[in-house]
Amino acid sequence: MPASKLDPHKNRWEFIALAASIMALNAMAIDIMLPAFPEIGEALRVESENHTQFVLISYLLGFGVGQIVVGPLCDRFGRRIPLLWGLVIYSLAALAAGFAPTFETMIALRVLQGLGAASTRIVATSVVRDTYSGRAMAEIMSLIFVIFMAVPVLAPSIGQLIVLFAPWQFIFIGMVAMGVGVLLWAYYRLPETLAPENQRPLQLKTVTDGFVIVFSNRQAMMYGMAPGILTGGLFAFVSSSQQIFDGIYGLGVLFPFAFGSVALLMSASSFMNARLVGRFGMRPLSHGALLVFTAVSIILYSWSLMAVVPFWWFMVLFASMMVCFGFIGNNFNSMAMEPLGNVAGTASSVFGSVQTVGGALIGALVGQQFDGTISPIIFGYMACAIVGIIMVAVAEDGRFFKTQHDPV
Repeated sequence: MPASKLDPHKNRWEFIALAASIMALNAMAIDIMLPAFPEIGEALRVESENHTQFVLISYLLGFGVGQIVVGPLCDRFGRRIPLLWGLVIYSLAALAAGFAPTFETMIALRVLQGLGAASTRIVATSVVRDTYSGRAMAEIMSLIFVIFMAVPVLAPSIGQLIVLFAPWQFIFIGMVAMGVGVLLWAYYRLPETLAPENQRPLQLKTVTDGFVIVFSNRQAMMYGMAPGILTGGLFAFVSSSQQIFDGIYGLGVLFPFAFGSVALLMSASSFMNARLVGRFGMRPLSHGALLVFTAVSIILYSWSLMAVVPFWWFMVLFASMMVCFGFIGNNFNSMAMEPLGNVAGTASSVFGSVQTVGGALIGALVGQQFDGTISPIIFGYMACAIVGIIMVAVAEDGRFFKTQHDPV
């Protein structure tokens, strides 16, 4: 290893910070945009308020589809090269999107930006899997998520400040600055974590065999797809969050603070998961959180059908769901990746693509049903949670809360 590169074990916290920063580029491309939706819609003459959600959905679709391509490349050429090229595409597409003359052009460039960002998710997950395993991997991923979640907390406020004092195009310039910064950090400090003996030839049969290994593992597939289903509800909320907090509850410029407070609680629950997973195991924590998530979503949806849910009660119940989410996603992904270490890049690409594309399509379907109430969005959460329970039941043969298979 070159002297200039960090050691993931000796430089543990820099490794965590770098992996989190790589992942944060994706969150930045999503959350910093939210306060600018009205300005973008007006400037580019978007016909329907709901249609501005496609600024988010188009990016997510590119991000999801790109992972299928990036995964095999990461297993053939290592983690660094696909990441660096992806960051270049991400930054250039963001720069161009900021000056798009039409809404359709912006959507196309956002798809391209998502394609470039695909490497961030694959590489961040793969380098952790290359260097850690079992509960240690779940702990590291949770710590990465804690730092990563600072972006959803801060990004909407940054976006709000930008649209208050500068043209909305400066939001894209901010994305470019962050993309270039992470590119330089990764170039000089991120080591190649894929061992030479684990490289897989970039041949059709080899790639197909890798996909077969992933798709034929029932536990991996169920735990890999379940977060994507749940994320569908999350994407629906994020894409319509400006409409909910501003349109329904009239928060105006205070919208980023409400959004950020929910993200902060998700970050806190992820940090708690990192501390508790070694003691209680991934399954008890994630299964319990999923059941609570489902129960709260049923309560909130039922209330929304009977009356307008007061803002503070909405925040309490919705935040409770998001706290549960922090105990679900990382543990589910770790359990999905655990039996697939020899095809970590391919597995990460499959799960990332399924979760993102599936979540984006579900999110678009639910988000476009927004009718001035929270009912469609909360129904989406409830339905996705019930499907998630079914998937866990299939993965575990109907037995919840098992601990004996949790790797140490």
